Order: sequence, then structure tokens, then C-alpha cells
Amino acid sequence: MRCSTPRRWTRPSEITLCAALLLSGAATAAEPGDTAPGLGDPHLRIIPRTDDERARIAGVTAHARDFSAPEPFETRPAGAATVRARRDAQAFAQPSGNLPEARRMEFTLGDALFQKLWTSSPSSTRASDGLGPLYNARSCQSCHIRDGRGHAPDGPDDTAVSMFLRVSVPADPGAEMPRIEGWIATAPDPVYGGQLQDFATVGQRAEYRLEITYDEIEVPLSGGEVARLRAPSYAAADLGYGPLAPGAMLSPRVAPQMIGLGLLEAIPAADILAGADPDDRDGDGISGRPALVWSAGHDAPMLGRFGWKGGEATVRDQSAAAFSGDIGIATPLQTAHWGDCTAAQTTCRDAPHGGDANGVEISAEAFDTVVYYTANLGVPARRDSGDPQVLRGKQVFYDTGCPACHTPKFVTARLEDQPEQSFQLIWPYTDLLLHDMGEGLADHRPEGRATGREWKTPPLWGIGLTGQVSGHTTFLHDGRARSLLEAVLWHGGEAEPHRDAVVDMPLPDRAALIRYLESL
Repeated sequence: MRCSTPRRWTRPSEITLCAALLLSGAATAAEPGDTAPGLGDPHLRIIPRTDDERARIAGVTAHARDFSAPEPFETRPAGAATVRARRDAQAFAQPSGNLPEARRMEFTLGDALFQKLWTSSPSSTRASDGLGPLYNARSCQSCHIRDGRGHAPDGPDDTAVSMFLRVSVPADPGAEMPRIEGWIATAPDPVYGGQLQDFATVGQRAEYRLEITYDEIEVPLSGGEVARLRAPSYAAADLGYGPLAPGAMLSPRVAPQMIGLGLLEAIPAADILAGADPDDRDGDGISGRPALVWSAGHDAPMLGRFGWKGGEATVRDQSAAAFSGDIGIATPLQTAHWGDCTAAQTTCRDAPHGGDANGVEISAEAFDTVVYYTANLGVPARRDSGDPQVLRGKQVFYDTGCPACHTPKFVTARLEDQPEQSFQLIWPYTDLLLHDMGEGLADHRPEGRATGREWKTPPLWGIGLTGQVSGHTTFLHDGRARSLLEAVLWHGGEAEPHRDAVVDMPLPDRAALIRYLESL
């Protein structure tokens, strides 16, 4: 159950923190029965936790109460995987701090594949062909620039290479996922598929051109300040294959930052589900719900951890979906050579495609190397955690109730074969649950169990380095917010009382809150 907000939290002692981190040989992963029936961690080789360790972990992950100084280990948000906070644009491009020396070459090769520009078929470079025929980008790095956030087009002359529109249509309720309760039946557009691609190989037509217009909204704040928000409207212009289907639902998506994904994957599902309160039984107004999805890699329902609505269960699933939908590359998990092209797009389906002897366009070995790279991008160390204004901002963050969704701490499972992610105290500031964020942020497009008003809480670690890494400070799923304050002011639904508290609080407290977020 969640605690009512605002309130103060219990902080563990340094001895408790050290004990939790220095346990040797104790088990840490969820045991059978910890999660919903049929839901667990099939992607992890875990050692079950002991009762003693459960108690220790409860202490080490308890919320802060004393804000006079940083908490022990707070400057290391990824535990032993934390990397130094570089001052250049490569701050997110570092391997996890505890990466074994023997696997650094694999990380480096994964980096090269992440940056690799794919070419259309037929090509003399057989290892690089298979692009498209319809696509949003030619490489992973094109969207996740320097492993950071994408952005909305900056005016009509800018491309939308790190942003696209998902599309779906309502489906027969009888088409619901039979093993996932609460699944909202939708289907891809019968012509355009599940997302719109704005690039095409020679001889093909791109599906659309993204158009965005903004209306400005003024928000009066305490202390005489006025914030100006951008309310976006989206249109799929220059449709290349006729009109969208009646009732088509569009949802804009900006590429998220890439750091710490393997650590998020290593949080026991039971620990995430323990924070869910779908019926708001504690009456605090927060009703986090788990995103349950079908895993392509495990052919089973699993907890959705990745994507803006938690649409993918594992880093591997997410990587395969991106290769297919964004670049049009067939992987061992998603083997369609034409990516997101539908049966109605016959020219695309009939176009030349790449492929190795196993019929995929990226080999299983190369795909696994990309997945390893993606899972092991290091989280930079905290900056200025002991600064008085930062500490005041941390107290404002807690007193305002932000940890109700942006859960500061977890301890990952102890893993038999993943030392990089095993048994780390991490500070991602997310509960990985779905929340109703109100009408202002609604896309009105369900995805799995997520409604058109729900979004998964994004992690906040590294958020203060966005400008340094990505060259911009735009946030949220569609990049509408041009600052962290604007992102906070877009919060509605379950978070509306917290947003209103930020609007009304004294100006120095609001400035301290933003300074705290910038230190993460």
C-alpha cells in the first residue's frame, strides 16, 4: 500500500544500508508466489531472497526522512554500476562501472552496431543491408543520439528522425489477449500498420510527414511568475497510401534516454508489483497499475517495463521491436523482413530484402551484442547532492508527494550470470507502473492494459544531464515540455494535487525543487 501524501518518510541508518549492500551469498530474487499468478521473472536467473534479507532491503529502500545531508550511497545511483559524471556530451555513452574486463569488447562491438547505418537491399555490404523498405531511422543512434533523448522537430525545416506516431484502431473486444486481464483490444491500421514511417528506400513511398502545431497556455504561479506551456496538435500529412482507417488513433513518441536499462530489468517483479494500488485502497489518490504484456522472447505474459506505456517486457523484446518498427530490420525475435509493412503495402512486401543463412537481417550473435550494449550503459554519478539548495529541493520533492510515483530506490535481484546488474542498490526514481496523467497528456490511444490517459512513470536518473548530452531540454513522451518545470506543470490526473502544490508553493521552494531534479 502507498502512504498518504504529503508526508515524511522513514530513513534507514547508514549501518542498515551497508549491511544490505555487503551481504555475501544471500539471495535476492522473488520467490514463487511473490508475483501475480503466471507472472514472474523468466528473463532472470535468480537466487531467492531470505527473510532476513527481505527485512534488510526494506530498510535500505525506505524513503528519506532527514534532509540535512545526502543519504549514504546517494551519489551512486546505479550502485557499483555507476560511472563518473562526465562534463561532455558523452556522459551517457559509458559502459557500466562494474562491467567485467572480459566483456568490454562485446560492449564496444555493441556500440558500433548501435551506431551502424543500415543500407537498402540489394547491397554489396551484405552485413549491413535490409533497411526498411519503410523506416524512421537508419540506425539506433539516429534516434537515441549519444544514447540520450530524442526531440520533436524544431520547426518545419527540422526532421522528425527521433520521433514518430504510433497508430492503431479499435478492435473487436473478443480479440482481447486471453491470458492478460484488462487487455484493451486494438489492432494496427490495416494499411499503415502499428507506426507511421516517414522514410522509404528507393522505389517506395514514405507513409507520411509529421506536422505539429502548438497553442500556448499561460499558467500563473505563486510569486508573480508565469509559465508558458506548449499544447501540441499532431497531424499525419502527405499520407502515401491513402487515408487512415476510420477511428485511427495516433500517439506521438520521442526516443527516451538509454541509461540503466539492464538495472531496471533486474528489479524483481514482486518489488514493482508491491507498489501497485489499482483500487487506491489507501485513499491517497495514486492508483499505479502494472503494465502486463506478451513477451516475444519468452512467449508468456510478463511485467511491461520499457516503452512510454510499458509495452515491452525486456531489453531484448524492446530492441527487437525497435529494429523491426523503426529500421525495418528482421531479428531472431521479429523475423518479418519488411518490418511494419502490411499486406496492403504489396510493393513494400515484394521489395528486395536482406538476410543471412538463418533468414534474419541481423544475426543472432550481433543482435545479442546490441542487447548487451543497451543493457549496460552506465548511469552517471549524482552531482551537488550536498548543496543546501539541492537538499531543500529534495525535502520539497518528498513533502510534495513525488515519491508516490517516482520511487527513489530499489535493490536488484542477485543474479547467477549477470554481475553487472546483480544485487545493486539503485536510485531510478520510478515505480515502473501505469498512472492516469490526466486529459492534458492523454493520447486517447490504449496500448495493452494502458488506457489513453495512462503513462508509465519514466525514470529520472540522469535527467539533469539532458541538455549536456542531447543538446536540448525537452521532456515528456512528445517533447512538449521545454524545461523540467514545464514537465511538472503538465502533470494531471493522479498527479494533479502534486502539480497544484508546485504552482502554489513559495518561489524559493519551487526553484529548489527544480535544482534537485537537475542534480539527479
